[in-house]
Amino acid sequence: MIDKDGWYQLARKVPSPFFDQRTDSSDISLLVIHNISLPPGQFGGPYIEQFFTGKLDPNAHPFFNVIASMTVSAHCLIRRDGEVVQFVPFSARAWHAGVSSFAGREKCNDYSIGIELEGTDFIAYTDEQYQALTQITQAIQLRYSAITQPRITGHQYIAPLRKTDPGLCFDWPRYRAALASKT
Repeated sequence: MIDKDGWYQLARKVPSPFFDQRTDSSDISLLVIHNISLPPGQFGGPYIEQFFTGKLDPNAHPFFNVIASMTVSAHCLIRRDGEVVQFVPFSARAWHAGVSSFAGREKCNDYSIGIELEGTDFIAYTDEQYQALTQITQAIQLRYSAITQPRITGHQYIAPLRKTDPGLCFDWPRYRAALASKT
């Protein structure tokens, strides 16, 4: 389900310019779950894709003036309806984690895959999102065997005090149980 270039075959491709090559492509060993909504707390619309591709109009919403010049990306976004949008191939380094550390190792972007869920810390994610996240995680684990369940984490855990996503409403037990039941 992941081609030789690192693209997930079930995703809609929307390439981002905000990535670079990994220093060691054999070192992909962490999956980081995030959330995003643009404008904050609102779902749907083109704004997340515009943000991750550098095309966000700073005048479209007051919040966008603050973030429009940021150069960030994630490998994938899972929309509320379960659609997967891929911005960066898994083989490349997306710019999603920022200042981060996992198990004592810094610079998580170097060795991780970042998946954004369209959502907020305080609104439940949809069944379709959990289904899509489970399916893509299984495909990632087949391709990158170092990403075992203990190496799947949230942004809040690799950047504590700085980030809070995927938030209190992300159902880790549900997600982990779904992964375990389909292996």
